Amino acid sequence: MQETMEDIDKNSDGFIDLEEYIGDMYSQDGDAEEPEWVKTEREQFVEFRDKNRDGKMDKEETKDWILPSDYDHAEAEARHLVYESDQDKDGKLTREEIVDKSDLFVGSQATDFGEALVRHDE
Repeated sequence: MQETMEDIDKNSDGFIDLEEYIGDMYSQDGDAEEPEWVKTEREQFVEFRDKNRDGKMDKEETKDWILPSDYDHAEAEARHLVYESDQDKDGKLTREEIVDKSDLFVGSQATDFGEALVRHDE
């Protein structure tokens, strides 16, 4: 969280304001109109990120943005692995489907970057 604050907080005031938040993701570079996703991010900042509505994110608000308490990282990663690997979309993975997408599994935190695959003998 501290590293994110330091990276995005360009004026070093200890907060992330709307322009710093958007500036971290998008540079206008002479474009006349912002893309729709940038407008959506502006709304997200105002409606959800800046919880106390003071126009900036403090450390707690930044922490909630980066590490939301209601987000299960392991479940999200497992769903991602199944979604990307389940070629016949039956909700189950076969050995062949896993082998075909082995690069995903070896690079995944869910398999401890492949270590769980080495220890498993089935």
